[in-house]
Amino acid sequence: MTSVRFTVTPTKAEDHPGLSDTSPELSSRSGTHVRFGSRESVNRSEPPSDTSGGVTAPAGGGGTETPDYSNMEQGDGNSKLSSVYINNSHGADDDDLYDRNLALFEEEMDTRPKVSSLLSRLANYTNLMQGAKEHEEAESNSEKKKAKSPRMGTLMGVYLPCLQNIFGVILFLRLTWVVGTAGVLQGLCIVFICCCCTMLTAISMSAIATNGVVPAGGSYFMISRSLGPEFGGAVGLCFYLGTTFAGAMYILGAVEILLMYIAPEAAIFTAIGLESEGAAMLNNMRVYGSLCLLLMSLLVFVGVKYVNKLASVFLACVIVSIVSIYVGALVSAFKPPNFSVCMLGNRTINGHDLVDDRCAKTVLLSAERESANETLPGADANTTALPTLEPSPSPGPPLAEKTTYLWSRFCQSAELNASCDDYFTANNFSRIEGIPGLASGVITENLWSSYLSKGDVVEKGSLSSSQGAHAASTQQPYVFADITTSFTLLVGIFFPSVTGIMAGSNRSGDLKDAQRSIPIGTILAILTTSFVYLTSVLLFGACVDGVVLRDKFGDSVKGNLVVGTLAWPTPWVIVVGSFFSTCGAGLQSLTGAPRLLQAIAKDNIIPFLRVFGHGKANGEPTWALLLTALIAELGILIASLDLVAPILTMFFLMCYLFVNLACALQTLLRTPNWRPRFSYYHWSLSFLGMTICLALMFISSWYYAIVAIVIAGMIYKYIEYHGAEKEWGDGIRGLSLSAARFALLRLEEGPPHTKNWRPQLLVLLKLDEDAHVKSPRLLTFASQLKAGKGLTIVGTVVSGNFLHSYGEALAAEQTLKLLMDKERVKGFCQCIVAQKAREGISHMIQSSGLGGMQPNTVVMGWPHAWRQSEDPQSWKTFIHTVRVTTAAHLALLVPKNISLFPSNSEPCADGYMDVWWIVHDGGMLMLLPFLLRQHKVWRKCGMRIFTVAQMEDNSIQMKKDLATFLYHLRIEAEVEVVEMHDSDISAYTYERTLMMEQRSQMLRQMRLSKSDREREAQLVKDRNSMLRLTSIGSDEDDDTDGGERDRAAAGDGSSSERHRRVQMTWTKEKASQYRAAHSGCSTPEGFRDMLSIRPDHSNVRRMHTAVKLNEVIVNKSHDARVVLLNMPGPPRNPEGDENYMEFLEVLTEGLERVLLVRGGGSEVITIYS
Repeated sequence: MTSVRFTVTPTKAEDHPGLSDTSPELSSRSGTHVRFGSRESVNRSEPPSDTSGGVTAPAGGGGTETPDYSNMEQGDGNSKLSSVYINNSHGADDDDLYDRNLALFEEEMDTRPKVSSLLSRLANYTNLMQGAKEHEEAESNSEKKKAKSPRMGTLMGVYLPCLQNIFGVILFLRLTWVVGTAGVLQGLCIVFICCCCTMLTAISMSAIATNGVVPAGGSYFMISRSLGPEFGGAVGLCFYLGTTFAGAMYILGAVEILLMYIAPEAAIFTAIGLESEGAAMLNNMRVYGSLCLLLMSLLVFVGVKYVNKLASVFLACVIVSIVSIYVGALVSAFKPPNFSVCMLGNRTINGHDLVDDRCAKTVLLSAERESANETLPGADANTTALPTLEPSPSPGPPLAEKTTYLWSRFCQSAELNASCDDYFTANNFSRIEGIPGLASGVITENLWSSYLSKGDVVEKGSLSSSQGAHAASTQQPYVFADITTSFTLLVGIFFPSVTGIMAGSNRSGDLKDAQRSIPIGTILAILTTSFVYLTSVLLFGACVDGVVLRDKFGDSVKGNLVVGTLAWPTPWVIVVGSFFSTCGAGLQSLTGAPRLLQAIAKDNIIPFLRVFGHGKANGEPTWALLLTALIAELGILIASLDLVAPILTMFFLMCYLFVNLACALQTLLRTPNWRPRFSYYHWSLSFLGMTICLALMFISSWYYAIVAIVIAGMIYKYIEYHGAEKEWGDGIRGLSLSAARFALLRLEEGPPHTKNWRPQLLVLLKLDEDAHVKSPRLLTFASQLKAGKGLTIVGTVVSGNFLHSYGEALAAEQTLKLLMDKERVKGFCQCIVAQKAREGISHMIQSSGLGGMQPNTVVMGWPHAWRQSEDPQSWKTFIHTVRVTTAAHLALLVPKNISLFPSNSEPCADGYMDVWWIVHDGGMLMLLPFLLRQHKVWRKCGMRIFTVAQMEDNSIQMKKDLATFLYHLRIEAEVEVVEMHDSDISAYTYERTLMMEQRSQMLRQMRLSKSDREREAQLVKDRNSMLRLTSIGSDEDDDTDGGERDRAAAGDGSSSERHRRVQMTWTKEKASQYRAAHSGCSTPEGFRDMLSIRPDHSNVRRMHTAVKLNEVIVNKSHDARVVLLNMPGPPRNPEGDENYMEFLEVLTEGLERVLLVRGGGSEVITIYS
């Protein structure tokens, strides 16, 4: 459609008569030009027309220069311009960038293009050549060369290529043998099953091919984009191997035609005896096959254009050969061709052994002509005794009986009195017509199967014979079966003759309308070939005698190609035609297979195949061609067509199986993008095709099927673990989503049973200013606890506004993912942006998970150096998180001194995990050591359980009960009951409580300004402590080592020394300065009252408990690898939060590794099965 552009260029408002003066916008818009383009490609930098207010149409626009007044509206006698002039204060440059009618969307034009530009790109889409980059990447290349528009239609692009690939060597070399061995009925069954398999696969393939644009790449592209890179890579390589072995099969077929039917004298290796005949033939096949493969590979390397030019010639050979078969069958009804077969009894004689062309035991020769070895007319005889001849009525030359060449093969000598084979003696020779003709009724004999074992003689059941003799010897000139036949074997040998249905889809890049041509052309080609195969089975069974059909190599008809004996006008039509068609099919395979491998390599889903993605400057896959030739050489070294055919049968069947699976999966999942233009499909047809493919794999050769499945499985797992991750919107991902949805809905039906409880972790990590994780050992500990199983969500909070910090959140999430990959933690990342850390943590705990897959355990770090931190938000956030987890009924794990916990590469050789079971909170303390011991780091650690007994408790009975309880729990552990004696509150306990309350009171009353607080904090905190801003409650590696060890070493003195330092820093001068700066905030009297404060009695009791428990725990577990301890809950009154932190510090002093455990309120362990 021709594009017309109108350019409107007003200069002043006065140039337009009738415009009212009430349009102030017009004066400000003088000299501005506006263009309206029907396409985005309109040149907007074109200078305006000289004629003010004129309307111009470009040359060739197809329109007259008619002024466009569509932008003028008449109202009350005054004309007004269209709204495109209204409220637009931008300059002409803005008009060049955006259409005025889309001003509402102009700020989003860079990310959301106009519909016109989108449609323009889609209309100009061109399919890429096979082996090039995938179209998503190539579309972004703005400087790509303009490709020639594809012009191939259904006939030339799909139908004829499919015909050429489907018709092949099996039709000419093996179909007659399949019919003779299996019989007409079972032969029809074999052909029908194979054709049904390909037809159902073609229906599924048509649905996939019409579900969007399919670039060149054929079945690999369709399967990989439908089932994902794992299945796509596995099946793509199987299809590649199948195509490569198909090339080897076609070459072997061409060599077999050459050496057996065209030039038998060209054989290099000759058989010394009959036993070595097969080996000599195989060696000839290997030599000539390798030479043929080398020549074909060189031709493909030189240029594919030569192969494409020869393709039409080869296709013509195939069509002429098939037509000659049909014509010959019709002619045989009136004039059967003369191909006689020599029979001994009902056994077939090898035509190559009829050296003197005499199918008889003896012949009568005249005495005068005996030397000339001439036979009198009617002188052939099958008698073994001397003939009784009546005297001739007229005088003539005397007659003499002479043995034939066959006599010497069955007897010890050529003499008439020689001892001969019993079967030879008991039966006579006869000749039968090898091609009785269409009207002979021979089809009644060929209806039923006649399977043979290796070494059996090909026999005609309708002829009488004496069967009392021993089995035939291979030294005798019979026609023998070279392999043991069965229905399953014939299926495997015949199936390659119906492959090749992907030829049309492989050419999708050259088709004018691939979505229309591929279904029609492929299905028509399959219908045509199926009709040819089915009618050929009937014609062969109705025209050719059974012994000739079962004669695989045509030995009974003196080495003629069996199907050639039926051809008209001469067998050479079939011989030459089949030779060239097999050569052409081999070239097509050697051309297509390297490009398929190149496409797989360029997708970069299998790392070690990357080298095969490179090629010559024009894109020809040189390295892939070399590998293809090497693999094809392996098939040629097998040298037997009947052994190579089942191999490629497996690979093709596996490819077709996954095509059907892809269609069925997409149909059942009802993916929104699944909208095929081809509507004659159904998931049941795809499943039927998939079932037939799987059945045919095991029917034809179960051991080959297992090998093919194992190869595909190994490739699948390799891609899964080592391949590049690709997201192609595949059906397997859709299946995973459906399965996950179903499982989540099932989990939502009720709370999990105690037996099914397992820790689903929410690990809270903190990032520093450089977006690095401060305590990566938290994730290491989580991986040890989970041993790679269950749900793990790793979360962090980014401070700020979501609108402005979205990029920081993505960066933080990427950091967490990299750390998870490093620690080999399978799970999910969650990053929340919030103004305050405690709010973000609260939101994360409330919203993490989905349905029944929600975290039930929170793992967070201990806020190190909380006493010296200038910002109280550090430990307040920690306590707030403890309260939130308690309110949400979640379990809480707080590893203290996390940097001292072992990494995954530091297994503990010995030691104990000590559990201090003080209060029962659901059994978490019992379950956690068991879970940790599943990991290699803690596997060799023993388990000890301590419990505390008061004075009124019976410690002996408690120990027995605890041992019984652990026995029922199936947990092996040492049990010890620690008795806690009542004792008076010590002076140390009182002093610790006093210092704790004085510090809290001081911090509440001082309320230092920011600058004073910085100086005060610098005097108070340790030299190793670091500035802590908004904290999630995790340790810092460097501080933990120094700070915790210093406190553990200092013991009692550390706290008192710190208290003295705090007291000394507050001098009278400082107090007076503070009072002058902040009048009314505090008084010297208040400060003195703080120094003379008396500790609260409840705090003294709690401190007493903490001190006594700490003494016992340090005494018993000072050498433990890790100590698991009940974590007391925070006080209900928030004013005592600082005291709560002090209690926890006192409780865990002197311990190297501590895991504080707080249960979620539900039982997590049970004694029942």
